[in-house]
Amino acid sequence: MIGRTVAWFAAARRDLPWRAPSRTPWGVLVSEVMLQQTPVARVEPVWRAWLGRWPTPAALAAAPTADVLRAWDRLGYPRRALRLHECARVVVERHGGTVPADEAALRALPGVGEYTAAAVAAFAFGRRALVVDTNVRRVLARAVGGVALPAPTPTAAERQTATALVPDDDATAVAWAAASMELGALVCTARSPRCGECPVGDLCAWRAAGHPGDEHAHRRRAQAWHGTDRQCRGRIMAVLRGAPGPVPRSVIDAAIDAAIGAAISTAVGAGTRSAGAAPESRPDRAQVTRCLAGLIEDGLVEQTPARAYRLPAD
Repeated sequence: MIGRTVAWFAAARRDLPWRAPSRTPWGVLVSEVMLQQTPVARVEPVWRAWLGRWPTPAALAAAPTADVLRAWDRLGYPRRALRLHECARVVVERHGGTVPADEAALRALPGVGEYTAAAVAAFAFGRRALVVDTNVRRVLARAVGGVALPAPTPTAAERQTATALVPDDDATAVAWAAASMELGALVCTARSPRCGECPVGDLCAWRAAGHPGDEHAHRRRAQAWHGTDRQCRGRIMAVLRGAPGPVPRSVIDAAIDAAIGAAISTAVGAGTRSAGAAPESRPDRAQVTRCLAGLIEDGLVEQTPARAYRLPAD
């Protein structure tokens, strides 16, 4: 399975900038943080702009927080930008501006967990590591476990299976890590797997079992978006990113109302819904107040003495 997957990857791999021979450990680290819960198509242009502006940890460490949040743009989960900013400062302070290669040292950096540390060790430094993301979990669940999808949260058994499959030598282990991730992203997808294109289809336990359904379906919940606090927070951040200075609450409310109105008009024009069918898209003022308070607590927004709002000032 490993040999075939690696050979398939050599021919089918996407040409991504953080895989280029000219990549740097910092570029790989930035890509891994940006790719958390965010598709490649959205990440790539932001990553290119980010590395063009801040090609080293020292460059990012010296940047104003507001500039960092504006550059993060609409990638979502903007606390990742704060953690990456803090990570750059720690790399400068503790490691002389050089991203460490050791997994333990990587995990000690702000915002870097087990997966990210392993991915950077493997893809930036060519070291053997246990690299298991959502795509790898799905590939192993099907090919080895014979189930449609892995459990909602990783299990000890999954980890044991993944660990047992990691090749002993660095080069093959890194190739397997990248190839198994790519297989999950391009072929062994969650909703529409292309089993006929799979290089290990004849070895797949799930296929051999007749493609049984998802035994964990009852435990999965679809993530809502319209009307949620996350959507409201995103709209507030969009207003502040586009403002040259502090923004009064009245302007935030008006901008959110305008954005909602435009979204509803677009949906109605497309024949997908009526204005009255989208009450979840209309946050009340209490929701905006709650979201502003949360953004302030998270360090993403500051309130001025004049009770206006702005991105953090350094």
